[in-house]
Amino acid sequence: MQITFLGTSSGVPTRARNVSSVALRLPQRAELWLFDCGEGTQHQLLRSDLKISQLSRIFITHMHGDHIFGLMGLLASCGLAGNVERVDIYGPPGLNEYIQAASRYSHTHFSYPIKVHAIRPGVIYEDDEFTVTCGHLHHRITAFGYRVAEKDRAGRFDVEKAKELQIPPGRVYGQLKRGETVTLSDGRVINGKDLCGPTEIGRKIAYCTDTVYCEGAVELAQDVDVLIHEATFAHQDADMAFQRLHSTSTMAAQTALVAKAHRLIMTHFSPRYAPGNTLELRDLLQEARAIFPNTDMAHDFMVYDVPRRRELELTKTGV
Repeated sequence: MQITFLGTSSGVPTRARNVSSVALRLPQRAELWLFDCGEGTQHQLLRSDLKISQLSRIFITHMHGDHIFGLMGLLASCGLAGNVERVDIYGPPGLNEYIQAASRYSHTHFSYPIKVHAIRPGVIYEDDEFTVTCGHLHHRITAFGYRVAEKDRAGRFDVEKAKELQIPPGRVYGQLKRGETVTLSDGRVINGKDLCGPTEIGRKIAYCTDTVYCEGAVELAQDVDVLIHEATFAHQDADMAFQRLHSTSTMAAQTALVAKAHRLIMTHFSPRYAPGNTLELRDLLQEARAIFPNTDMAHDFMVYDVPRRRELELTKTGV
């Protein structure tokens, strides 16, 4: 699971930051999932190492322009390129009407299937490897946050130990790898868990924007490996944050702390904190780290590989 930040500014793009979009690359299945699609997202994709041809799912948080104005351009380009097989789009009510109207008035016809899913809180997608859930956030219009959870899987299968036990290779190996209990032809009963290493805990990420501090974001972020959370304002501008129902850096940090997230990556920054101003983004980072030390600040084209928890533990111990 590899996260690439394609846009980290709120409201309007700046010279250094585009508006909201985050890509989740799943290399084991050659898929690319996109969270929000602000204006210029397809240009950001072209400047990155990501392959648009792998795009399969797009998750939209809400219908404000800085989160959706790049959607039609990206979908149209995918059609012209002819190398996207199918795109499933998830988002709030009104998203399908928006796409249909834009398609009708621009005379855009897609050469590949597009399915728009109007979401409600709960599980919105599930397969053998992943579960995606959404929940309400607290913003000026209907807004959803997302949680992507990779399913746990059995630990590494010890082939050498299986050979020592004279277990014949074949279909039984697959059963044992899945941790199942198998009765061999000679009557021996083998528990697959005895031949597998520790269970590999599935990785989890949450994406929460736009929102003021709310329980919905805390619930989505429970025990995640990475929480991507908006931090539009500095703490001293909290009154403005409450008026506009956006988060401050300290609200993002409090969400991560209460949810027991493992890492917080802040995004969606107001251009008012550009270098040279009284308050700069580095001040927002200091504010967040005072509450939740394991905080990073996203920038456009930042890439973060989500580690497995065992890998992370080994790194900490120096193994």
